[in-house]
Amino acid sequence: MSQLIKDFANISQAWTSKRTTRRHALFAFGCSLVLSTTLFSCSPSQNNNQQQASSSASNVANTNATNKVVRIVRSKQLTALAVLEQKRILEERLKPLGYKVEWPEFAAGPQQLEALNTGALDIASTAESPPIFSQAAGTPLVYLAANSSDGKAVSLLVPANSNVKSVKDLKGKKIASQKASIGHYLIVRAVEREGLKLSDIQPVYLPPPDANVAFSQGKVDAWFIWEPFVTRNVQQKVGRVLTDGGNGLRDTNNYVSTTRKFYQENPELIKIFLEELQKAQNWAKNNPKELANLLAQTTQLDPPTLEIMHSKYDFTLIPITEQIINKQQEVADKWYRLGLIPRKVNVRDGFLTPEQYAEITPQEVLAKK
Repeated sequence: MSQLIKDFANISQAWTSKRTTRRHALFAFGCSLVLSTTLFSCSPSQNNNQQQASSSASNVANTNATNKVVRIVRSKQLTALAVLEQKRILEERLKPLGYKVEWPEFAAGPQQLEALNTGALDIASTAESPPIFSQAAGTPLVYLAANSSDGKAVSLLVPANSNVKSVKDLKGKKIASQKASIGHYLIVRAVEREGLKLSDIQPVYLPPPDANVAFSQGKVDAWFIWEPFVTRNVQQKVGRVLTDGGNGLRDTNNYVSTTRKFYQENPELIKIFLEELQKAQNWAKNNPKELANLLAQTTQLDPPTLEIMHSKYDFTLIPITEQIINKQQEVADKWYRLGLIPRKVNVRDGFLTPEQYAEITPQEVLAKK
C-alpha cells in the first residue's frame, strides 16, 4: 500500500511540474479518485472480507483433502479389523491426514487381491495363498504384516449324516473350496498327510456363497471353509467338522497386504493403521464378551455364538522374519509344482527390508522377534 501511495505522489509531482491544463486537471482528479478508492478497499472491513474469502478457499481445500479414500477390507465382522470398523477408531486417527475410510466386503482372499490389483481395494487381509497367486499374476504386492494362523477357524465340513470318518474316506469324492484360498491349501495339506495326492480327490472350486448352497444341497461331499460358515452349518445340523486347521495341519500365517504403489505413497497412513490394528487385536483378545456384544448386531449372530467363533482366533500380529518368508516361499513352490500357478514366484519380491518393516511395524510387535 505504501508503494502505491508513493507511485501516486510521483505522478502528482510530475504533473505539477508542467503547465496545468483542463485536461491535466481532469487526469489528476481521476488519479485522486483511484487513490481514494484503493485506500478504501484496504480498510479493515475489506480486509475482513478478504480473510473470509481466504478462509472459504481454505475450507474448500480441506474438503477436497478429505475426499481421499482408503479402502480396507471388511473381515466378515469376526477379526480385529471388525473392531476398528465398528469403533471408528481409525477414521479419527486418519482424519487429520484427510482420509475417509471405506470397508468393502469380498467373498474371499482371491477376490480381495483381484480388487487390490485393479485399484478397488487398498489394504487386504488374507491367508498365505492368495498373495502368491497374485504375485504369479504379476501384481506388485507388498506384505505389510503377518497375523496369527488362526488354524482352528478353518474346518473341513462333511454333511451331518455322512458316513465319512476320516480324510482317507474322501478319496475319489468331491471337496469344495475357494480356489487359491486357505481352504484350498489345507485340502492339499490334509490329503498329503494321509498319503494321498490332490489327484486322488475331485476338487470343486466355488466361492463361499456358492459352495454353501452346493454343500447344503448335497452336491459336494465335503467343504473346507472358515468362520462363520463352519459354526452356522454345525448349529443348523447341516454339517459336522471332520478336521480343522489346528493340530499342526495349518503351518502358515495370515497376511495384511497392499500394492507397492500404495505402500510408497502412504507410509504414514500404513503406520497408523498397523498401530491401531495391534491395539484392536489386544482389545479383542482380552475382552471376548465385549467383542461379541460389539459385533452381534452387525453380524446378526447372538453373542454366545460369536464367542464360540472368536475363541478360534488368536488375535495376534507377529513380526515378519526370515522363517515366515521362507515358509511363504515353500507354499509358492508347492503351488508351482502342482501346476496351479503359471510360473515360479520369488515371494521376497513382495517383502520389505527389515529397516522398512521397522518403520511401520508397532514396537510391541517388533519386540516379539
